[in-house]
Amino acid sequence: MGADDPRLNSAGDIDFRLKRMIAAWKKKDPPPNRVKPVPVQVIRRISIIARHSTCNITIAVSDMIILAFFFLLRPGEYTDSPSDTTPFCLQDIQLFVGDRCLNLTTASDAQILAACFGALTFTDQKNGVRGEVVGLACSGDPYLCPVRAIGRRIIHLRRHGAPPNTPLARVYVTPTLISSVTPSLITTALRQAVTFLGPELGFNPKDVSARCLRAAGANALLLAKIDTNVIQLIGRWRSDEMLRYLHVQARPLMKDFSRKMLAAGQYTLIPNQLVPQH
Repeated sequence: MGADDPRLNSAGDIDFRLKRMIAAWKKKDPPPNRVKPVPVQVIRRISIIARHSTCNITIAVSDMIILAFFFLLRPGEYTDSPSDTTPFCLQDIQLFVGDRCLNLTTASDAQILAACFGALTFTDQKNGVRGEVVGLACSGDPYLCPVRAIGRRIIHLRRHGAPPNTPLARVYVTPTLISSVTPSLITTALRQAVTFLGPELGFNPKDVSARCLRAAGANALLLAKIDTNVIQLIGRWRSDEMLRYLHVQARPLMKDFSRKMLAAGQYTLIPNQLVPQH
């Protein structure tokens, strides 16, 4: 109608407030394209390689993948790279032997590796209540375990004198050369494992990235018949958008449904007043 475009400022650009709002919408769960949740055999393959490796970066990538899977973490929380989400650091960690919380500066390596429960404290992480603690016990696997992965990161960083605010994804390649676990390293490791395991997984290497581990953990909980409300709590989803991370493509979830539908699908309805009564 000849009026000025209300979206534009005096310079003819989109108003910065609108830009910020649009950027926030783009970052909101879920991501535009659903990622495939990698099954445990992919993570196990990566952990086997790390277990027999002497490369600190390979070990760190595996440890952070393990933590992301079990704690349902976003890439910005478990990698050391620029992000709007704060990564977990040494100071955010607690380890327990029984009911005793270890002093991570004085505990021996053996005590750290003997821990039976590990916890992450939320400080500035996205969608986390400040001061909230999420903890997990040992998985039963000697390597593929969130508590063991936390222990390995603590020992590595402590040996190199890392300060408390050091991200868990920081890596000391040598005493003087410091590197980081980045989303691209995570994506590369996942795609290599998927390539090795082959198309029997039901998806291609390009279908996975660093973002898929959060979905993978949620899907594993779903297949373990954990209540979706509990999954939502663990993953810190604040709405039912969490359901978009859960994939019905997982065969164990769907394999008995047709049988159950036949068994339970025969019924009659309570008639209303319009239904003729005999």
